[in-house]
Amino acid sequence: MVKLILVLSVFTVIQSTTIFDFSKESNLSAWNIVNDDVMGGRSESSFGLDKEGNGEFRGSVSLANNGGFSSVRHRVGKTEISSYSAFILRIKGDGKEYQFRAKTSSADYYSYITYIGTNGEWQEVEIAFDSLYPNFRGRRLNMDNYPGEYLDEIGFLIGNNKEEDFSLLIDWIKIK
Repeated sequence: MVKLILVLSVFTVIQSTTIFDFSKESNLSAWNIVNDDVMGGRSESSFGLDKEGNGEFRGSVSLANNGGFSSVRHRVGKTEISSYSAFILRIKGDGKEYQFRAKTSSADYYSYITYIGTNGEWQEVEIAFDSLYPNFRGRRLNMDNYPGEYLDEIGFLIGNNKEEDFSLLIDWIKIK
């Protein structure tokens, strides 16, 4: 008697969608710097392309005059993303900690955030939507975490309660 064994393999295709893929030809006009100078601080930063075509967020955080942060933001335009569950970033930091930020509407006063530690090497970082929590001016809000239904704005912020120079390279940002 011969027994037949049927083995089924199920492969899940993980599809991703690119939010921004940097190159030497990238148009950065929808990327904007917001530093603590909006409230009297003295931090400085810039956003541009490095010689390889990566996004480069760099500058100096100052605590002078009650300052302490630098950020860069990208207005995506209100996009429905409910069939996805996570952001994926390819970044290279300088060993410092950065916030990754997302907004469902650019008009919201708060952002959904998480912290990313960098190590001086290229890293692919996956951030589950539901791990981003609501935050406003350094305070966690009593609201649900990021719902992952819509995306209007993404960004990065550095504000580690100390004066420091920083540099963060960004290759691409995707959702999956």
